[in-house]
Amino acid sequence: MNSKLNLNTVILLLILLALIVGGITLIGSIRRLTQPLEEAKRALQEQWREITNPTPTIIPDPVTIIRQVRSLSRLETASYTIEKIITAESNQGPFAFLFGDRLILVAHGQVIAGVDLGKMGGGDLIVTDEGTVVVTLPPAEVLVVTLDNQKSYVFDRDTGWIGMNPALETEARQAAEEEILHAALEDGILEMAQRNAETYVRHLILMLGFREVIFTRTVPTFAPTTTPTVTP
Repeated sequence: MNSKLNLNTVILLLILLALIVGGITLIGSIRRLTQPLEEAKRALQEQWREITNPTPTIIPDPVTIIRQVRSLSRLETASYTIEKIITAESNQGPFAFLFGDRLILVAHGQVIAGVDLGKMGGGDLIVTDEGTVVVTLPPAEVLVVTLDNQKSYVFDRDTGWIGMNPALETEARQAAEEEILHAALEDGILEMAQRNAETYVRHLILMLGFREVIFTRTVPTFAPTTTPTVTP
C-alpha cells in the first residue's frame, strides 16, 4: 500500500514538474513571438517622434569674416547677474484670439562695468617729489550687457490662431537687456566699479614702492559702450 502511495506521489510530482517546465517554455515562446512586435512598436514610436519633433540640422558656413580686430585695455571691476521677468504682447484686442501673441520671458543677464585704461592721457598720472602718485582714472562705464541664452527661456506663450509674431521674442530679449542694464545702474554698479578700480590701481602702485596714491575723479559715464536697441 505504501509503495503504491509513493508511486502516485512520484507521478504527481512528475506531472507538476512537466507543467512547470511546459509553462516556462510557453512563456519563453510567447516572448520570442511578441519581441519583434515590441521592437516594431518602438521603431514606429521613434519615427513618429522624429516626424513630430525633428532634430534641427545646423550647417555653419565654412567662410568666416573677421570685421574688426582691436586691442583692449579695459579693467573689469564689477559684475552683476540679474534675473528679470518680461511680458511681451502684440495685437491684444477684440480679435486677440485670431491675431494676438503674448509671451512671458524669464531673462538671465549679466552686466559688467569697469574703466578703460586706454583713455588715460599723459597728465592723468603725476608723480610728486615726495613719492606721491596723483591718478585720474577714466570714469567707470558699462562694458558688457548680455543675456545668458542657456538660462533665459520663454516660460509661457499664448498665440492666436494666425497671430504668431516671429519678432516678439527678439523684442522681448532686447527689452530684457535694457531692463537688466537699468537695474544694475540703479543699484550703483558704476560707483562700485569706480571704487574697485581705485583699490586695484592703488594696490598696484604701492607695490611698486611709492608712498601714497591720490585719486581725482571725473564725471562718471552713465551709459554703456554699446546701448542695446529696444523696440517698443
